[in-house]
Amino acid sequence: MTEGPARLLRGGEIAAEVRSGVAADVAAFRAEHGYVPELAVVIVGRDAPSTVYLHKILDGCRLVGIGGRLVELPEDADAERLDAELRALCRERTVAGVIVQQPLPARIPLRTVIDALDPARDIDGIHPLNAGLLALGYEGFLPATAHAAVQLLLRSGIAVRGKRAVVIGRSNVVGKPAALLLLREGATVTICHTGTADLAAEVRRAEIVVVAAGHPGLVTGAMVAPGAVIVDVGINVVDGRIVGDVDAEGVVAVAGALAPVPGGVGPLTNAILLTHLMRAARNLAEGRRDAGTASLHPVPAAGAGR
Repeated sequence: MTEGPARLLRGGEIAAEVRSGVAADVAAFRAEHGYVPELAVVIVGRDAPSTVYLHKILDGCRLVGIGGRLVELPEDADAERLDAELRALCRERTVAGVIVQQPLPARIPLRTVIDALDPARDIDGIHPLNAGLLALGYEGFLPATAHAAVQLLLRSGIAVRGKRAVVIGRSNVVGKPAALLLLREGATVTICHTGTADLAAEVRRAEIVVVAAGHPGLVTGAMVAPGAVIVDVGINVVDGRIVGDVDAEGVVAVAGALAPVPGGVGPLTNAILLTHLMRAARNLAEGRRDAGTASLHPVPAAGAGR
């Protein structure tokens, strides 16, 4: 690996290529089925980083001709209100995908979403059916941010197989799925979290680091091995600016490559999410209720099973 200054891995150009393909798919779908599929994004209360993220998703929908709908429930909405909203959305013919922004208020259990959300419309992979398919190595809907983080590496020509990878963060929406996807690609993966005794030591051993902890400046240049590839997935608002979990200025001087915030994984996340939606739309339009599972064939993996 070559020591910094780091090459910046920006997702914008790759995202534009993905969106071009989606736009063509939307046009073909409309010609075949007579309607445009929609994405519904649901949020309870207003959270600054989440709202920014959701509006970017809706902007992406408009760019490719997909219908986008923001469903904002009040801060005091209860589980019953969320349940009813999700069930209503999942009954609409044109709604091919539903996203529920997390974290939810503490009074609303995640079980509310699981019980009400149709797995065939779960294009961000939070339902246990899709999470289980990912863990078992089958084709399901993947959490879009984790999917984009690994795709950014692969589409940027970064070798993954045989590399030592560290994922910082064990959330069900980014950390765990990113670790599973890296494992699928043949990396040797360590997951770090708040219980990790010496985070700096773990990071220093890694050739690839995916950071999704929600703590600005968590990974510094002093922690990073020369030439390592760092993928920042954190979204934090600091002094009115969106920043990641990486001290970019310090890391750029040491790393071989850095996916920064903003401009790295984010643009590709939104584009990949639209490919998930079109896959769901086609499966639903063709009456396949196993929309997320395809034919339950294992996804080819580098060195799978060994």
